[in-house]
Amino acid sequence: MELDPRDLDEISAVTLQHYDAHAEDFRDGTYDHDVTQNIAALLHHIKVEPPLTILDFGCGPGRDLKAFTALGHCAVGLDGAERFVAMARDATGCDVWQQDFLHLDLPAAHFDGIFANAALFHVPSQALPRVLRQLHATLKLGGVLFSSNPRGTNQEGWSHGRYGVFHDLEAWRRYMAGAGFVEIEHYYRPAGLPRERQPWLASVWRNPVA
Repeated sequence: MELDPRDLDEISAVTLQHYDAHAEDFRDGTYDHDVTQNIAALLHHIKVEPPLTILDFGCGPGRDLKAFTALGHCAVGLDGAERFVAMARDATGCDVWQQDFLHLDLPAAHFDGIFANAALFHVPSQALPRVLRQLHATLKLGGVLFSSNPRGTNQEGWSHGRYGVFHDLEAWRRYMAGAGFVEIEHYYRPAGLPRERQPWLASVWRNPVA
């Protein structure tokens, strides 16, 4: 079903209201999640000298912003939830932009890397091509985007107060390629478990130089 702009804005607003209402619980429940594999996957494929300029897209309360900063990089956060933006600023001292994913205002060719950990699946599939093109445009040539999404069979809708799209690998590849990205690698998480116990699809993509 085709959604009009008001429908899309309502989906985003309700999802952000959910995160604002549960911000402290979310921070406490995800503080010790180990995403070092994902951070390493992004940084490994960026082929310029550090320090790197990294956009933490959907930064939440700032856990990963803190990790990138501790590694010596210049990390900028972006989130649509007001409470998360305040938390991330307080926790890290980083520049954190409050922007709805459906209404981005990003500088052109600015970032060496984008870290989109458990974020892009909140973008309705109808809006995803535009959002991915905007992320592509804010990467420098040769820049790298990492994404991690809960995987599924391309079902879409509401779950526990939040809107989500649960892509499979082939669908995600089509969206990313359509926005101009070239796949570098993909893997499933958590590592070391049978596939049926790996609910997360992680993938790494480049904005090609030519």
